[in-house]
Amino acid sequence: MIQPGTTLGIIGGGQLGRMFCMAARRMGYRTVVWTGGLEAPAMVVADEAIDAPFDSPQALAEFVGKATIATVEFENIPREALEAVAAEIPLHPSPEALAICQNREREKRFLRTHGIPCADFEVVASAEELASAIKRIGTPSVLKTAAFGYDGKGQRKLEGGEDPGEVWRDFDGARAVLEAFVPFEKEISVMIACDGHGDYHVYDPAENRHRHHILDVSIVPARVSDETAQEAVQLARRVAEALDYRGIMGVEFFVLPDGSLRVNEMAPRPHNSGHHTLDACVTSQFEQQLRAVCGLPLGSTRLLSPVVMLNLLGDMWPEETTAPDWSPLFADGGACLHLYGKRHARGRRKMGHANLLGDDVEDCLLRAEKLKEAWLSEAAGSTA
Repeated sequence: MIQPGTTLGIIGGGQLGRMFCMAARRMGYRTVVWTGGLEAPAMVVADEAIDAPFDSPQALAEFVGKATIATVEFENIPREALEAVAAEIPLHPSPEALAICQNREREKRFLRTHGIPCADFEVVASAEELASAIKRIGTPSVLKTAAFGYDGKGQRKLEGGEDPGEVWRDFDGARAVLEAFVPFEKEISVMIACDGHGDYHVYDPAENRHRHHILDVSIVPARVSDETAQEAVQLARRVAEALDYRGIMGVEFFVLPDGSLRVNEMAPRPHNSGHHTLDACVTSQFEQQLRAVCGLPLGSTRLLSPVVMLNLLGDMWPEETTAPDWSPLFADGGACLHLYGKRHARGRRKMGHANLLGDDVEDCLLRAEKLKEAWLSEAAGSTA
């Protein structure tokens, strides 16, 4: 058990690392962040920061020299760096689990191997293989890059009639996964915390709606049947057990018209759809990550209040460095603002989020939508 006062290492310095550092500081831990040379809002709240690329031997030596134990704040970190850290200090989740989740090909093969329901798929590496895959999978279908895809990036929906050669040239990917399109009614996700010794604590499923392929709102509890919610929890646990997982992870699902589920993606870290836990649950996903990594007993996942999490994207900012008028949020009385400390707002960049709490989830959703519309209107008016 790693007690408060110890220095925890975080690989990655984005907003998830920032919120992890804030949870760690509240609990009396020190933190050192290895940024990878990327913009790192976590640097201002970490005790120490190593602002260098992940392939730097000097940065690696400094990181493992300062940290007693380590975790990650996003999965797209070179496996070589992860394995180098794990060779020196404990790293949770493991490089093996992270490698599966950071690559769609490995992720889909993992799900198929373990009999976990997901969309039918084919792995393709050429125009010829794409043509063959389209014949078997059919259309509509979705072509996705095998690696480094998130928030809708690296994806193209095929409706039928496209020329595979042109699609492959335009796609510009060395390897890809062609997935059968799932005619889903809604999307949900489950956050699950695992201590690595057989204890699993699961949060209530969140219902997720997207805007421009980026999470827009998460509605908790999800508006699904009890049977569907229970199935999602059980499938999330099967995923975690198969990965021999330690830490917090998000499992995303498609909900079909009959209420059955297909796993869409796995996120081996805190997840955008778990941000509501900061205000609406006994234990936040970031504290839960810390507890799991440090070997502390896992905290309660009990939902204290219905909640809607609203993502605050850069298109709500009137100017690149000018924030919206937050007065309506502060006047709401049941809304909590979380900003990520990013200096420049751009298009669909995640700048923060707001949690709207209340007695009724439909009321929370209505309030969230009104705030979003006001800020989008304000931003549109400033550029008119």
